[in-house]
Amino acid sequence: MELLIMKVRLTKNFLYTVIALSILLSGAAVAQVKKSEAYLLDGRAVPARNITNLCWHTSSWTPAKAIYECEPDLALRPEKAAKSAAVAAAAAPASAAKNVLERAILSADTLFDFDKSVLKPEGIHALDNFFNKLAGVRFDLTIAIGYTDRLGAKEYNKSLSTRRAEAVKNYLVRNKGMDPSTVSSEGKGASSPVTRGACKGDRKTEELIGCLQPDRRVEIEVTGTRELR
Repeated sequence: MELLIMKVRLTKNFLYTVIALSILLSGAAVAQVKKSEAYLLDGRAVPARNITNLCWHTSSWTPAKAIYECEPDLALRPEKAAKSAAVAAAAAPASAAKNVLERAILSADTLFDFDKSVLKPEGIHALDNFFNKLAGVRFDLTIAIGYTDRLGAKEYNKSLSTRRAEAVKNYLVRNKGMDPSTVSSEGKGASSPVTRGACKGDRKTEELIGCLQPDRRVEIEVTGTRELR
């Protein structure tokens, strides 16, 4: 009987080792798929860069597809990501799980007071509502990206959007117990407006400010897994 139990344990350990090795060996292939989907590649199969040394994105790019060599602030180092996955696979038996990808666009006017980066009670409520729907999800990566409208100085808008994204990140780490290494934040100022030129004029009128409201936002993208029962 003891011999049988020992054989079972050895078999389980062998399976966990095989799973871990498979993850390590497939890491490079996964990274290559990410490159081909999300980035424009040159003749060497390396992401092409513009004159400011930024990688060219394809229309399929999302923060979840970021690779470390192009977006070190959004993606883990390849060796760290592979090691984390291998350790997790070796430490626990494989179980059926469903991949989760959720996005939310939250109005900055709901999250923050005008020209501020401190979360309002209404903003906290909005964040809680979104993440309460994700109960039971094991979070792999959460990204918060802040945007402003086009009114005001470019540098100031970039700074404000960065502070607001960081405020969301800090709330998730401190109040939702998220691992800081799996949460990232970025501010993009007035880039990627939702209104796309629909709001005319440059004077700060109430009408224009109201029209540009959709541009003032924080986008949140969550990737993870949920165990199937």
